[in-house]
Amino acid sequence: MCGRFAFYSPAEAVTALFGVNVAAALPVRYNIAPTQQIATIRALGDAAPELTMLRWGLVPFWAKDIAIGNRMINARAETIAEKPSFRNALKKRRCLVLADGYYEWRRDGELKMPWYISQQDGQVMAFAGLWESWNDPQTQSVVETTTIITAEASDFLQQLHHRMPVILNPGEAERWLDTSTALPKSSVPLQAWPVDRRVNNARNEGEELITPTGAVLRA
Repeated sequence: MCGRFAFYSPAEAVTALFGVNVAAALPVRYNIAPTQQIATIRALGDAAPELTMLRWGLVPFWAKDIAIGNRMINARAETIAEKPSFRNALKKRRCLVLADGYYEWRRDGELKMPWYISQQDGQVMAFAGLWESWNDPQTQSVVETTTIITAEASDFLQQLHHRMPVILNPGEAERWLDTSTALPKSSVPLQAWPVDRRVNNARNEGEELITPTGAVLRA
């Protein structure tokens, strides 16, 4: 799964990789948690792809309460075409969730120790995602939300967790936004290293959260 991640690359890197214009500086974050606003790329109709901030945790259009999104930060690739919460978005509302890396926890004795996972080339990751638009019945406002698609972990990542986000290279990312294409498998080379347990608390921030505390492993 993917329940916490980091995104700190400059707007220029996003533009170079994905061809979208970024009007303002992107927030630098090292400990992004569910329900927070996250950077995504989506295409609306025939318009060019755009960078948009969306709430993490998909709220289906038919939901009565926004709290349902707290349970929908991830969508399993194997069932997105069948699940009522995701199947309409798969057909019409796809996006890319931008990250520089994400955290996973591996049990070490009685403790779960955090690891940070990123691409070996250090480039921005594009997670395959879906988005939805939900009308809040209380405030009459529109809330746009998103979820990250996950799949069975690669052989390399099985040592950390049995699931992983679907990570797309730039060419795959562009095709994913075309709603007629199938979801590809993650194929980018990854690396991982242990980090400080301060990341366990979503209120903690800072570059030191991704500093290695042990050896770096590479696929």
